[in-house]
Amino acid sequence: MFDNSDLKQVIFDLDGTLTDPGLGIIRCTLHAMQSLGRPDPTMDQLRACVGPPLRDNFISLLGTDDPVLIENAVEVYRERTASHGIYENEVYPGVEVMLTTLRDAGFGLLIATSRPEVFAGAILRNFKLDHFFSARYCAQLDGSLSEKADLIGLLLQTEGLVANNCVMIGDRKHDVIGAKKNGMRAIGVTYGYGSVKELTEAGADHLCGNTDEITAFLMNSG
Repeated sequence: MFDNSDLKQVIFDLDGTLTDPGLGIIRCTLHAMQSLGRPDPTMDQLRACVGPPLRDNFISLLGTDDPVLIENAVEVYRERTASHGIYENEVYPGVEVMLTTLRDAGFGLLIATSRPEVFAGAILRNFKLDHFFSARYCAQLDGSLSEKADLIGLLLQTEGLVANNCVMIGDRKHDVIGAKKNGMRAIGVTYGYGSVKELTEAGADHLCGNTDEITAFLMNSG
C-alpha cells in the first residue's frame, strides 16, 4: 500500500477498466481473421486481444510481422469497429459513481488508452462519460503511441504533471509497465481482462476487485 497524501491526478485506462469492450473486440478480431481467410482463433486468444495494441494482436494471431498483411487486418477490424464494435460495449458497474466521487473530492481525471481517439471519444460520448475527464490521450491510427509508456510520458509532459502526484489505473500489464517506466504508481483492476498474476508480476502497487474498492482506496489511504 502506498501513501496517497500527495495524489492529485488519476489516469484511467478505458478498455477493461471503465468499460467492458470484450464482445466488440472479440467479434471485430474474429471478423478480420475470417475476412483474411485465416482459421478462427481460440476464445482464449481472442480474449487476450483486449488491452494490447491492435497491431501486436494481429502479429501474434497471424504469426507474421508482414506490414501489408497486418495493415489489411487492421483496416478490416476498424471498419467493423466503427459500424458495430464500439457499441458492443458496456460500462462496468459503479463507474459513474466512482468518477463522480473522485471528481467531487478534487481529483483530476484523465484517460490514457491504446484505442485511437476516434473510437475512444465515441465510446465515452455514447456512455456520457466524457465530461468527467480533463483530457484523454489515445493511440494514433498509424500505430504511434500504442505503447502505454509512450502515451503516459506524453500525457505527463503535455499536462505538466509530476509522476509522484499521479496514479495509473488499468487491467493489463501494459498499464502497469507503462506507469512504472514513467516513475508512476499503478493500481491493477482484477475485474477486467488481466489476471492477478499478470498484474502482480508487472509490478502493480495495489489491486482492486471493483470500482467501490478503487474509490475507497483512493479516498481513504494515506
